[in-house]
Amino acid sequence: MRVLIAEHDYAVYTQLLRQAVPDITVMSSGDSAELSRLAADCPVWLGQPDLLANLLRQGHKPQWLQSTWAGITPLLVDGVPRDYRLTRAVGIFGQVMAEFVLTYMLGHEREVLARLVSQVERKWDNRAGHSLQGRKALIVGAGDIGQSVAQFLVPFGIEVYGIASQARTQAPFIEVAALTDLERMVGTMDYVINLLPNTPQTHDLYDAGLFAKFNPDCLFINVGRGVSVVDADLVEALKEGHLAGAVIDVCRQEPLPQRHPFWTAWGLLLTGHSSAPTSPPAMTRLFADNLKAFVAGEPLRGEVDFAKGY
Repeated sequence: MRVLIAEHDYAVYTQLLRQAVPDITVMSSGDSAELSRLAADCPVWLGQPDLLANLLRQGHKPQWLQSTWAGITPLLVDGVPRDYRLTRAVGIFGQVMAEFVLTYMLGHEREVLARLVSQVERKWDNRAGHSLQGRKALIVGAGDIGQSVAQFLVPFGIEVYGIASQARTQAPFIEVAALTDLERMVGTMDYVINLLPNTPQTHDLYDAGLFAKFNPDCLFINVGRGVSVVDADLVEALKEGHLAGAVIDVCRQEPLPQRHPFWTAWGLLLTGHSSAPTSPPAMTRLFADNLKAFVAGEPLRGEVDFAKGY
């Protein structure tokens, strides 16, 4: 079996994969022309969606692609072929994403940024901190990562609710409501955590109308996709006090343009798409398991339904 690696970290993945599955032939290169030449003779590809999409546009026809990202947007744009099996990275981002979310939830309760300002001003800041115990959190996108994040929040005494495409019963959520119930849910939440993928149904979801229904003490955390948020509406909602603050990890355009209002928006913290980096060892283990299933004709973890976009 010949496997092509199309990744900026191709050298790391090449070494890991050769150790994990020594009976395959691993092909990789940092040169785009050489990568294209190698792709013609490899039925299985592992890599990042933007590089994989370039190879597909060139007419190469793999049997199966394994994305190293949770998101696969570059592979869903018009003009990119879809006549192959595609799996996205699943089961490897839960803990690191939960750590990111908890960092800013705890920072919000303990008013870390305000204390830093007090220190700069040499003011003794002995205000009492708050606890996550009894807080309500809404995870919008109760899929693989969302469910894992919820499991990490529960031990802190947080009441965790979810939003999915359709309502369902799912542990450890108290309730998983449908996307159409989002307006009903946000008004009682202390935290709203967006983990939705980039689909036509999730574009511009967080607009002025929705932000107006938020609990004014709520912290909004976007670790899903930037297209879910109407940027100007979020800036205005923060200014008007419709929510307490926002942590924005993902934006419509990255890097964020210098003149974008997010840079100076009141109560908004930018974290530069750093929430859940891919771990090459964990990704290699997932790929090795999926490769074994692919050869055996068994179901693959994280297989994408092109009609749904995830």
